[in-house]
Amino acid sequence: MAWTWRFEKSDGTETEPALTPDEFTTQGDAESWIGEFWKELLEGGAEQVTLFEDATKIYGPMRLSADQG
Repeated sequence: MAWTWRFEKSDGTETEPALTPDEFTTQGDAESWIGEFWKELLEGGAEQVTLFEDATKIYGPMRLSADQG
C-alpha cells in the first residue's frame, strides 16, 4: 500500500507542489510529513491537499491555510 498526497488549488485543480514527497508506507508518515511542510507547500502555491491510499481517496480536500474565514 502506498499513501500519497494530491496537491490542489482552492478550486480543486491539481498543482505541482513546492516539495515533492515520495510515497509513504503508512498514513501516519504521510500526515506527519504534511504537518511538517504545510507552510512551504502553501507558499509554493498548493492551497489544499487530498490523501489517497493507492487509488482510494481517504479524506480531503483539506485546506493548508490556518485561516478558515
